[in-house]
Amino acid sequence: MESTDRRPAPSAATDRQDDAGLRGSALEHERVVIATGERSRLTIVVAVHSTRLGPALGGARLWSYPTWNDALADALRLSEGMTSKNACAGLEHGGGKAVIHLPLGVTLDAETRRDAFLDLGDIVESFGGRYVTAEDVGTSSADMAVVAERTAHVTGLPPEQGGVGEPSEATADGVVSSIRATADVVFGTSDLRGRRATISGLGHVGSLVARTLHAEGVDLTVTDVNPARRALAEELGAMWVSPGSEHLVETDVFVPCGVGGALTETVVAELACRAVVGAANNQLENRSVADLLAARGILWAPDFIVNAGGVIYLASAADVAGRAALDQRVTAIGETVRAVFDTAGRDGVTTLAAAERLAAERLSGGSEA
Repeated sequence: MESTDRRPAPSAATDRQDDAGLRGSALEHERVVIATGERSRLTIVVAVHSTRLGPALGGARLWSYPTWNDALADALRLSEGMTSKNACAGLEHGGGKAVIHLPLGVTLDAETRRDAFLDLGDIVESFGGRYVTAEDVGTSSADMAVVAERTAHVTGLPPEQGGVGEPSEATADGVVSSIRATADVVFGTSDLRGRRATISGLGHVGSLVARTLHAEGVDLTVTDVNPARRALAEELGAMWVSPGSEHLVETDVFVPCGVGGALTETVVAELACRAVVGAANNQLENRSVADLLAARGILWAPDFIVNAGGVIYLASAADVAGRAALDQRVTAIGETVRAVFDTAGRDGVTTLAAAERLAAERLSGGSEA
């Protein structure tokens, strides 16, 4: 196991930054572990960006990458995003992320998959409570139950094991609340009936968003890289388009719910919408894309605020008194989105800058865990 650790009190596991392939980087993370699983032999990365507000909380994803360096880059980027997400959501948690690197073309059998999550549990345990993991892309509450065999620092376990279950519904609810708030700013009403939305990505969250918007009378265009999900389009009476062309469809709201980096400079130049509000993490290819969106008059709701419903659910479900109170916290995401829009308009900055300012203000009030 190799790691780099920038905690206030370094341990014996620290000072391996060069060996971890991070020489010369402007690494702002407190600790990064890159390990080969003892059982699965898969490369596993756990990155803790910040514990200023409390233990880092962020999901574990199982995903295919060309190399382990790509998995590392994803973990670093996503864990930093979790710091901003948790701060803007008002949670007493910092940001972290785990990534299990699945080589391209490799499919896990049941035994190897179980081994991978046992390995992940061992690594999470090595953080001594400074990182709490949960489900994410490619993983489930059942996988978290396996992690729990090796560490107590995991959430989102199946309800039958005393856990709070999967957070997809809460994430989708937060996205829809954000779409309503954005529509109110752009169109003068939060009533979505008769509006048009294009959803890119029909996974757990995207499909739930599609169903809710359909029920509210929204005219849907959808797509997904998995052609089997075309069945949902047919069920909802939505127009299906080929993946990669969805941003060209004239619509009111573009809803990215797939992989990150979908908003490239080229895509933004071609977008035919008034607003972008979606569940995908790290939607912007780079920071300059926020300026391009603003220049085109397209209102972008920052992803790390919009998609915080799941982490709010995981962090709060066991403590909040009643489902109604939890639902209220998730619905309040729309109010945070509106506050970011107000700040951006008042100060003449992008919505990205306004959201980052909100995160920084909340982080400045925290202290090292």
